[in-house]
Amino acid sequence: MPDLISHTSVGVASFFSGTKEGDIRCFHASPEVWARRGDEAFGLKAPKKEKYVRKEGRNQPPVEARYVPRNVKAPKSNPDKTVEVFEGMTLVELAKRTGKSVSSLQDILTNVGEKVESEFEPLSMDTAELAAMEVGVNVKRLHSAEGTEIVPRPPVVTVMGHVDHGKTSLLDALRQTSVAAREAGGITQHLGAFVVVMPSGASITFLDTPGHAAFSAMRARGAAVTDIVVLVVAADDGVMPQTLEAMSHAKAANVPIVVAINKCDKPGANPEKVKLQLASEGLMLEEMGGDIQVIEVSALQKTGLDNLEEALLLQAEMMDLKARIDGPAQAYVVEARLDKGRGPLITTIVKAGTLTCGQYVVVGSEWGRIRAIKDMVGRLTQRATPAMPVEIEGLRGLPMAGDDVIVVHSEERARMLSSGRTRKSEEDRLRRKLNEGIPSTLESSEEVPQRVEMPIIVKADVQGTVQAVTDALRTLNSSQVLVNVVHVGVGPISQSDVDLAQACGACIVGFNIKSPPTALSQAATRASIKLILHRVIYHLLEDIGNLIVEKAPGTFETQVAGQAEVLNIFEVKGSKSKGPDVKIAGCRVVEGFVVRTGTMRLLRSGEVVFEGNCASLKREKQDVDTVKKGNECGLVISDWYDFQIGDVIQCLEQVVRKPKFIKSESGAVRIEC
Repeated sequence: MPDLISHTSVGVASFFSGTKEGDIRCFHASPEVWARRGDEAFGLKAPKKEKYVRKEGRNQPPVEARYVPRNVKAPKSNPDKTVEVFEGMTLVELAKRTGKSVSSLQDILTNVGEKVESEFEPLSMDTAELAAMEVGVNVKRLHSAEGTEIVPRPPVVTVMGHVDHGKTSLLDALRQTSVAAREAGGITQHLGAFVVVMPSGASITFLDTPGHAAFSAMRARGAAVTDIVVLVVAADDGVMPQTLEAMSHAKAANVPIVVAINKCDKPGANPEKVKLQLASEGLMLEEMGGDIQVIEVSALQKTGLDNLEEALLLQAEMMDLKARIDGPAQAYVVEARLDKGRGPLITTIVKAGTLTCGQYVVVGSEWGRIRAIKDMVGRLTQRATPAMPVEIEGLRGLPMAGDDVIVVHSEERARMLSSGRTRKSEEDRLRRKLNEGIPSTLESSEEVPQRVEMPIIVKADVQGTVQAVTDALRTLNSSQVLVNVVHVGVGPISQSDVDLAQACGACIVGFNIKSPPTALSQAATRASIKLILHRVIYHLLEDIGNLIVEKAPGTFETQVAGQAEVLNIFEVKGSKSKGPDVKIAGCRVVEGFVVRTGTMRLLRSGEVVFEGNCASLKREKQDVDTVKKGNECGLVISDWYDFQIGDVIQCLEQVVRKPKFIKSESGAVRIEC
């Protein structure tokens, strides 16, 4: 211990001996602090204090910077992507097809009330569709053709062709009825389905499609559900525009064609010419080494019908048409209408399975419980088998023609599917509307002409006709008038339609419906609402076209109203009271007429020299407004005094040019501006 104390005291004494008196070093101080104290033992220098300088422009407003939003990752939806779902698919398979993780799909199924124990557990088709719709993709259901009982089924045959080529008359000859006589105007304007029992005992389901150009969507629906297409061509008329369209629909649906050349009994019939026309359009006929059968028939004389029946049954036998009859049904909506006493009614053709009363179904965005099933004759039945057209009632709302009928096992599942589809269709509609409302850069840079909006409310007897009339009216859009269909509906005109038309200034178009009550018509007249009621599509489109032409603002065009030749030049001296000197061109009107309010164009040797307003127009020393052809006059043009004999003066006037309503021979209509 003494040695330790002595060493410590010596170290402390030696430390204090090297310091100034009263100066005690702080060992925790930083080197910068020692540098400020003037001690340069560490070789550091304190930074010099800079003089404070006031910055200029401190009172200026802050610079406006563009707002940059946060990069928040939103769930991506693919509205254009279509995912195929089928019965028994696993969650892993659904995740691969939708591009989402298994955990996210499990969360979605938990939210909609579906419990999935394992990712490899098979899902029902309804559950898979619900999950896919929540992801934001389109869904296509793949039904299995496997079943415990697969039996042959009758063929579904769609009759297509040009308007007035005898399609309905041919079907009337096959089933010994007269439908064409009951159609307004003698042309088919609905999609009809019925079963015809042939003399041989075989039954065939026929679909009759309209041939007018306005019903293109109906023909497309007929081709989508059919097995065989009968292409009816008139022997005296040949291949027409709707004939070519029907061929394209059949080729797009990959459906075999049987050609029926009708009206072969007429004096001007030329079946060989029709065959050459069809061959030139790409149809490989049997007579020319192809596989398409051609039958010459006459619906009026009922000749060739046996050959047509034999050709259809042969084609069906080659296709070996079979379907399962057990399990839930798959059906296709051909037509939909609203009945005053029975509610929404849909005409449907069963594709597979059996449709029975009491089942819960989802049709498009609508759902319901089947209350009654009727065949095409109107008899009640408890079940509908494949290839059987029936009319069912019991839906909560009116679906769209072309929707699929899906059978579900409970009311809760039907409600859930219906609400999911409604939400998805509304999102798609708003997205389309948003995309249509965004103009392109090219359109925004150009001058947009004046355009008048024409709101229209469409009411018709069935859903398919509503779509056809709406599509036909939208084809009448032009650069001057925009046809805006604000509301569509099935059934007669109601008071709510009149109130809506009064609110938005629309006219009401009724097609193939009953005339409104007198009180409703008087209310529409008092509100200055135009009611347009028709039963034939020709007359409806013609009336709407004339109304569009009348409402169009037109375009202003400058045209030459008349032409005068300078025969002599007169000069009138001016004074302080009368004004400066005036040169008058003595002219004779050689074409048209000359008006004082028009613009004058001076031509010399065929070239334009000057354009200006007419300051004075006199005839026989009297001021006049118009001078017609063959008369002489005195003419003064503002700010122009250099007239020469032989000059030509043209009188220009502005006229309003209205668009034209053009109707082609095929029935297609358009507005030409």
